[in-house]
Amino acid sequence: MALAELKQVRKIYRVAGEEVRALDGVDVRIEEGEFVAIVGPSGSGKSTLMHLLGCLDTPTSGSIRLEGIELSNAGSNQLADIRSRNIGFVFQTFNLLPRLSVLQNVELPMIYSGFSSGRRREAARRALEQVGIENRARHAPTQLSGGQSQRAAIARALVNDPKLILADEPTGNLDSHTGETILELFRDLNRKGRTVVIVTHDPKIAAQTRRQIEIRDGKIVPR
Repeated sequence: MALAELKQVRKIYRVAGEEVRALDGVDVRIEEGEFVAIVGPSGSGKSTLMHLLGCLDTPTSGSIRLEGIELSNAGSNQLADIRSRNIGFVFQTFNLLPRLSVLQNVELPMIYSGFSSGRRREAARRALEQVGIENRARHAPTQLSGGQSQRAAIARALVNDPKLILADEPTGNLDSHTGETILELFRDLNRKGRTVVIVTHDPKIAAQTRRQIEIRDGKIVPR
């Protein structure tokens, strides 16, 4: 059984009275333990695909399954529960809250999941150790470099021990050397059994993953 599977998924928006087919009959299968890139130019549909994989949106039609659970008709509360338990997100802009310490930022997903403060703190410290910045736990996000900020964001994605990590342009705000360091961190997480999906417009970044899914004009490009 695939970790995530989309069959004939369509997502249609209406913009100024016009129909926009962001995704048009997409089939995608992601196995547990894969390291995959979803690659395509701006406007290709790759971000829409990530939102659907991440339970942030629902399709207009078609089937989406995560660990065999059908998500296409799930309500917002059910999607939020699945999202908090099974998916970790990493964003281009880090999305760290400036008034919280790094440790507190990493704890946030566990707060939403209802864990005790002691369990949250211990899990957050372990996650920071995994990404190599445990010594920055009490710093403010403004005291971190770009690479450290992205490591903190990855620790936050790991803290709930998710089945799937979704990273949206995770090196987009980093210089090339720091970006390569972050990609190596994702490779290491994948070697340890994590399923990682990176969304990128950059074919050079995509080529460093084990498999690439190219999308253009809302359709998967055959390989």
